[in-house]
Amino acid sequence: MAKPKALLSVSDKTGVLELAKSLQELGFELISTGGTAALLAGHNIPVTQVDDVTGFPECMDGRLKTLHPTVFGALLGVRDNPEHAKTMEEHAMPHIDVVAVNLYPFRKTVENPAHTLQQAIENIDIGGPSMIRAAAKNHKYVLIATDPSQYGQLIECIKSNSADETYRFKLAYEAIAHTAAYDAYISEYMRKIAAPEGFPPTMTITLDKHPTEMRYGENPHQEAAYYAWPQSPCHGIEKAELLHGKPLSFNNIADAHAALALAKEFTNECVCVAVKHATPCGVAVGASTLEAYTKAHDCDPQSIFGGIICTNQEIDQATAKEMHKVFLEIIIAPSFTPEALEVLTKRKNLRLLTLDIKPDHTTLECKSVGGGVLFQQSDSGQIESEEQKVVTTKAPTKTADLIFAMKVVKHVKSNAIVVAKDGVTLGLGGGEVSRVWAAEAALTRAGEAAKGAVLASDALFPFPDVVELCATRGITEIIQPGGSKKDQASIDAANQHGIAMVFTGMRHFKH
Repeated sequence: MAKPKALLSVSDKTGVLELAKSLQELGFELISTGGTAALLAGHNIPVTQVDDVTGFPECMDGRLKTLHPTVFGALLGVRDNPEHAKTMEEHAMPHIDVVAVNLYPFRKTVENPAHTLQQAIENIDIGGPSMIRAAAKNHKYVLIATDPSQYGQLIECIKSNSADETYRFKLAYEAIAHTAAYDAYISEYMRKIAAPEGFPPTMTITLDKHPTEMRYGENPHQEAAYYAWPQSPCHGIEKAELLHGKPLSFNNIADAHAALALAKEFTNECVCVAVKHATPCGVAVGASTLEAYTKAHDCDPQSIFGGIICTNQEIDQATAKEMHKVFLEIIIAPSFTPEALEVLTKRKNLRLLTLDIKPDHTTLECKSVGGGVLFQQSDSGQIESEEQKVVTTKAPTKTADLIFAMKVVKHVKSNAIVVAKDGVTLGLGGGEVSRVWAAEAALTRAGEAAKGAVLASDALFPFPDVVELCATRGITEIIQPGGSKKDQASIDAANQHGIAMVFTGMRHFKH
């Protein structure tokens, strides 16, 4: 009776020597290619080169070696089909029972910033995915492994003769998922070159399961998982390092993302962002992290309890001592001084994350909607570069506050209103079905501090009611996109009350 045969052809050589030795001990004849064959032979493991099986030499710099009827007949032949068995015998196609294949390192190649397009193209594997798919299709007879982590169980199942249909099908699924992710990664890489601004007829992306395990989703009865989009240029929360505390929950990640996205709006100022339920509750800029945090905290000392803090500057001991006074879920910063860590790590349930907080390039973002997904370019519009047009008789004098407030309002749920003064949010209103209700909420939270403050709106004013409300609360300057058919009514109301108003021409809905 012929020996069982195993085909080994791997780019990632992790564990392949141990696998080969175990298969040899179990009586398998080993067939291999190129570098894998050389590695086995170099360790005195008997191996047959693929070209000795096919009778056709490896050529074209290794591009052509396994793509041969003998190899694929050996993988695809249905062993209990008489016609298949006859064909395999007539053409001397061996029965390959085990396949261990992983693919050219395309992803590793293109993740190197110095790579060339030609290097990327050369690392598109052809024979490997074909062999994997053939073995997976014929999994009833062929065991297929695509990851070194599978080798141990594979050997145990062969030893104990327990490689049943369920196990074989699991390996086949994992193999198909492996090639699908590989092809999707290549597709997305090429899309960014061929059509970087467009939206293709089909969107193929690879998502990697993040090591952070989700106990549940938004609520305990919802299962959840965390995936990262490795090809996104976004430097997001998935890249943060957890210095202290337990892993983040589903809601923690969503809230942390909201805080980080807002903090990224500020490139030249020290900013502190406080978020609760993915909504800003306090934002402030300051001359130091301590000043920015103190002001952000004082915006809403009640809502910040159990919230998320993100600052774009290192956290020192003085700031840490102030933060330690409040129950916080997460603190995100580029770094913490050793003294700050000594203070903050006393709270065992507080998570401390470090991340290089810098603006992202324009990228895609997506949102699940039932059985579909919405894609759009991220809202990377910068208020500094928007066309600001003074539309009232009175010109603004608090430009810095207007810009600050508009940066914040971009990250508040629509309808969104932000009241601010001296680089500090005084009141925020968001998620309302009426813009005037959002304004009422923001102004009520601001209280007496609204006098002399500015107000920002994420979208136009269809009526003059928000301006009228601002006048009663002492708002002196307003910034909004403009663009309503009834803009003049709001302009007239602002002129009547001596309020300066600026149009930006860019809406910032956030749904």
